[in-house]
Amino acid sequence: MTDTLAGRQFHSFVKSAEFPCVGAKSALARDALTMFEAGAIDSAACDVDIYRQLCAFGESLDPDSPVVRSFVVIFSGPDDLDEETFEKTLWNRLQCLHNLDVVGGKDWNGTVDHDPESPHFSFSLGGEPYFVIGLHPQSSRPARRFRHPALVFNSHNQFEKLRADGRFDKMKEIIRKRDAELAGGVNPMLSDYGDASEARQYSGRAVDGTWKCPFSFVEAA
Repeated sequence: MTDTLAGRQFHSFVKSAEFPCVGAKSALARDALTMFEAGAIDSAACDVDIYRQLCAFGESLDPDSPVVRSFVVIFSGPDDLDEETFEKTLWNRLQCLHNLDVVGGKDWNGTVDHDPESPHFSFSLGGEPYFVIGLHPQSSRPARRFRHPALVFNSHNQFEKLRADGRFDKMKEIIRKRDAELAGGVNPMLSDYGDASEARQYSGRAVDGTWKCPFSFVEAA
């Protein structure tokens, strides 16, 4: 969908000098971003289509490839959601996608925890674990401030491969430094996998220690 307006806007967003994620820039340069355009993020109308596309993406991932790939869902709107409302819609979409997984008899990936309070949690879909990044116009973090709501699904297994060969820590330091310079301070929600639940980072909203993730794991039949 790179020939659509939303696709071109996302390319420009990632390519901009201010955007801090060098991993996304590298993926874009290697044509490793798969994009899917959906309807409103606060509607379930496109959930089945998103689910099918994401499952196909997961099946196409090569765990031995040095190229890190991501799946981006760009929603048509609403573009005026505040941070708390966006967070709710993000988790509504992830819950619905998980429910489709359950109906399809797909098990949660066994290398990550399904409890969103666990420091080893990652979202699983079609048997593939993902770290999810939410973007939207009203985000308080400039790096998350895309003109439309969007969800970026990054392969957890590919991140683990980067960590194993030593590339992850170097990339993380660069991204965090660039993000802090862009936002005028370090993102208070950042933590490393295994130290705190990554669920706290998905929406981009700063939350305190009392925050509870609204996601509920359902065992596949």
